[in-house]
Amino acid sequence: MDKASGAEHNLRTVDIPAGAVRLEGELGLPPGAVGVVAFAHGSGSSRHSPRNQFVAQALRKAGVGTLLMDLLTAQEERIDAATGKLRFDIELLTGRLMAAADFLSRDAQTLKLPLGLFGASTGAAAALLAASRRKHQVAAVVSRGGRPDLAGEALRNVRAPTLLIVGAEDYSVVDLNRQAMTMLRCERRLVLAPGATHLFEEEGALEQVAQHAAEWFTTYLPRAITT
Repeated sequence: MDKASGAEHNLRTVDIPAGAVRLEGELGLPPGAVGVVAFAHGSGSSRHSPRNQFVAQALRKAGVGTLLMDLLTAQEERIDAATGKLRFDIELLTGRLMAAADFLSRDAQTLKLPLGLFGASTGAAAALLAASRRKHQVAAVVSRGGRPDLAGEALRNVRAPTLLIVGAEDYSVVDLNRQAMTMLRCERRLVLAPGATHLFEEEGALEQVAQHAAEWFTTYLPRAITT
């Protein structure tokens, strides 16, 4: 799996236009990348989330490019910190994620690469909603501790192969993901990480997430090139 272990891989800061705002991101591409994955972080988080940074580094080592981005502007982050509302505005988050997909489809380094989406918590709902609206663009989706239920009926329209990873001890979220499995009509899989809770803070839990995600993306992103 480890195609490019060692130093960081061509990391650069990018500026992503999203309607009336611009979002900051970090794009990393290993040599010979088989695709690129845009991350949608969870509630109250940012592109600096240590959990997403950990998974992104594992993906780059496996030969998959990554785009970590802030879904909210600095001003919106301050509003959300006070109200907690924007992190649950799935339409807003989805629009920002689709803006990132548009950016990647235009960037010289990524325009020919298959696109994957990685979502955590509420960001997973945005990833699945984006996938339902960009059927011919999104080639694979991975959710970590996600809230797919917040994507509603759009789950039935997702066509990209979808992996749902949930901590086995995160009981309420496990139930929500099991319900989502019955609505998804695409190739799909639910993985319960033994002993893990919602944030995968237990020893070895996040490593499981990274391994499953890397295997999923390295399996399905290359297939998009030949279909």
